[in-house]
Amino acid sequence: MSTDPAVVNPDLYRVIFENDRVRVLEYRDRPGDRTAPHHHPDSVLYPLNSFRRRITANGEQVEVALTAGQVRWLGAQEHSGENIGDGETHALFIELKEPAPGRGESVLGPSAG
Repeated sequence: MSTDPAVVNPDLYRVIFENDRVRVLEYRDRPGDRTAPHHHPDSVLYPLNSFRRRITANGEQVEVALTAGQVRWLGAQEHSGENIGDGETHALFIELKEPAPGRGESVLGPSAG
């Protein structure tokens, strides 16, 4: 079973660029929309507007509020998400295709570094 976000949530994720080193996804949703569980490799998240989301994985939840242009690192993870704000989510995910050397623990949701 695929965990590729563009496959399991094709109405929300769209591949806008891909080569042998990176893949860029555009993500859009509306208040109340939810994603099916999916996997992101190490990625850079670039919000094109401000939004609020609830991210869930393995019984753990975090709430995330990001403003437009607030770039964040997203360590490799599998999760589902829900738009808990009152506006649309519009963001770009720049997925890296090469794993980091000496990978440590990943934090659920985006982080500043």
